[in-house]
Amino acid sequence: MKEVIVTNDAPLAIGPYSQGIRASRFAFTSGQLPATLSGEIISDDIANATRQSLNNVKAVLSAAGAAMTDVVKVTVFLTDMADFAQMNEVYAEFFSEPFPARSCIQVAALPKGARVEIEATACLQ
Repeated sequence: MKEVIVTNDAPLAIGPYSQGIRASRFAFTSGQLPATLSGEIISDDIANATRQSLNNVKAVLSAAGAAMTDVVKVTVFLTDMADFAQMNEVYAEFFSEPFPARSCIQVAALPKGARVEIEATACLQ
């Protein structure tokens, strides 16, 4: 069973993808840019950008009936690994032990000139 997750509490998809998908006992978010509901990309600093991306992840998961405590895997994409420490500080505001598994990857570029993009997988209760 596959169900599309849609919420007006996070920016709508800007291409041929869904904000998220609920499949069986899991919810998968698409990569969430640091975009506001109006579509503005937050890029003034990585802390604000990370916080916005994670708030968007949280909103998509909430629409699926999941919380940040249900997250089992996160992937973070950064355009500059020098932003890792600041991203990590904000990340720690959203997750507590037991922390989800995580990968962090430096990429050449992200859509709309974003500095960070974050996706998550949650286990539904």
